Amino acid sequence: MKEFFRCADRPERQSHFFHGRYENLYIGVDCVPSLQELLDAAVVQAAAVLQLEPSRLKYGYWFNLMHPGHVTSLHSHDEDDELLSCVYYLDVPRGSGDLVLHLAEERLAITPENGMFVFFPPQLEHEVRENTSASPRLSLAINFGPADE
Repeated sequence: MKEFFRCADRPERQSHFFHGRYENLYIGVDCVPSLQELLDAAVVQAAAVLQLEPSRLKYGYWFNLMHPGHVTSLHSHDEDDELLSCVYYLDVPRGSGDLVLHLAEERLAITPENGMFVFFPPQLEHEVRENTSASPRLSLAINFGPADE
């Protein structure tokens, strides 16, 4: 995902400034052309999870770049019409932070691996533990909602 780093210093938009960094970096497919194939695959998988035709879904996405020492705060994605959320791991060095899903009274920690998708309900609170590795951690978050008809 070298294309990402070429564009990371000039995202189209940034949001969620916590702990000294913007958690969400919005970079378009025009700057990262290889992203389109990944997004197309994600739509197919999300449609299967939701038992819908892929054409019935739209999506929004953003990158999350976590340098050593960074965390991602506890949050959820149920702000609009989301039906499903997911994260795709692009470059996750060992020790770069587990995804923690808050399931009622339980916490489920998922250790990410490169090329891994994790799908979850948008209202599910989640966070990412500290990146204790010596390298940046890069993931792609995607929300899926109903396509405009």
